Amino acid sequence: MKSLKDLKPLILFLREIQQINSAVSLLSWDQETYMPKGGGEARAEQLAALEGMAHQKKIGPHMKRLLSRWIDIKTGVPEDEVWDDPSRALLREVFRDYNKAVRLPTEFVKREAKITSIAQQVWAEAKEKSDFPSFAPYLKSIVALKKEEASLLADQSSPYDALIDYYEPGMTVTRLVPLFAALKKELLALLEKVQRAPIAPRDDFLHRCWPARRQLAFGRRVLETMGYSFLCGRQDLSAHPFTTSFHPTDVRITTRMNEYNFLSSFFSSLHEGGHALYDQGLNAEYFGTPLGETLSLGIHESQSRLWENGIGRSMPFWNYFYPILKEAFPRTLQDIGLEAFYGAINRVSPSLIRVEADELTYNLHVMVRFEIERALMEEDLPVEEIPRLWNEKMEAYLGVVPDSDADGALQDIHWAGGAFGYFPTYTLGNLYAAQFLSQARKDIPSLETDIGQGRLTILTHWLNEKIHRFGRRYSSDDLVRRVTGEPLNPSYFVDGLREKLGEIYGF
Repeated sequence: MKSLKDLKPLILFLREIQQINSAVSLLSWDQETYMPKGGGEARAEQLAALEGMAHQKKIGPHMKRLLSRWIDIKTGVPEDEVWDDPSRALLREVFRDYNKAVRLPTEFVKREAKITSIAQQVWAEAKEKSDFPSFAPYLKSIVALKKEEASLLADQSSPYDALIDYYEPGMTVTRLVPLFAALKKELLALLEKVQRAPIAPRDDFLHRCWPARRQLAFGRRVLETMGYSFLCGRQDLSAHPFTTSFHPTDVRITTRMNEYNFLSSFFSSLHEGGHALYDQGLNAEYFGTPLGETLSLGIHESQSRLWENGIGRSMPFWNYFYPILKEAFPRTLQDIGLEAFYGAINRVSPSLIRVEADELTYNLHVMVRFEIERALMEEDLPVEEIPRLWNEKMEAYLGVVPDSDADGALQDIHWAGGAFGYFPTYTLGNLYAAQFLSQARKDIPSLETDIGQGRLTILTHWLNEKIHRFGRRYSSDDLVRRVTGEPLNPSYFVDGLREKLGEIYGF
């Protein structure tokens, strides 16, 4: 039977392409962390050149010749049936990537890279000034580009499907709409129940002074306890927290800092740490190939939300870490007990900012963006109408309305970077996370005790074994079935949330 060693020429060429992509990632990371403002235009040119170079290699004659040795280049079907499963998966996924890339002219790829690089810098200034009109022309250009891209890909019934498929392969609007509608109904009912509850935990102390240096030190300690390797990573500050991976031995994260909002920095660190553990847990032997890449952004998000919410907002976690936190912030927490702290970090309070939203309302934020993206892509919603529609949906779902576009339609960087179709993966990630964590508790009966004693790497190793090491060998649907024995089931998320909030709010 043929194996990966028979695909060595292809693997080496894929790795060569990935080296260019890693350079692109490094320049993008620098753009968000240390690049001076004056370097924006030159950086856009650099990114466009490198992305164009990688794209040409990905669709060029050498790639075509390599693929043609082993598969029917028109259908992607292997010419020889005697391949082992990893090799068959690698050929399937390389063809999938090739089939998408070959439909996009290199000129288009370079144009998109340049416009989105510049737009991200314009967005940052527009957000700072709460000036949506100054960003709108760039967003118009990006929306037009994404529609053009969807038409070039042209396989799906909805142009939005083509964009979603980049981030969650196989997912479609037809699947998402009923899934999200049912989830939204459950969440709105639960939100109403919480708002009528007889108990409401206090959280005023979370906005006392939390010195930045100590916040970072505490966050680092938690990350190390989770198994994040600072030998193969680092943490910096950025306006919008993110994770960048150049190789499993170089995975970097950022967090934001607010000395009067502990949750903002800490849960950003925990969230990005979950992403980083996935990237560090990939098989470095397959770097540059689909077997060494993360499966989807929904699965990626499941790792961050599992750690952020499933673990980081659990009582066993704080049984271990709360005494350490009180030692780090003795004046801030001198009058606050564990129960009060636990209630505060799980408090439900509809707010304007997605990344700081509580576990219940977070998905309602995602649905606002999902519905606006659909309107832009499928209904030709004018870009100028986004702030109005945003505010209407925020009031309808969350009962809050932004005072400014900085806290409304300008709060996320995703559209400036061209990431249309990305937002649904946040909610999918929450659903995957709850289902994975439920299975981990079944597979590791001592898990709650282990977490309560600070042995977090037991869970990390389980995730490495069940999810990380496979790369893109399985589809998201297949992986969920493989790990949990059933398809994606939102009940794990809804039931778990209802049980936790019922205990805290007394219903």
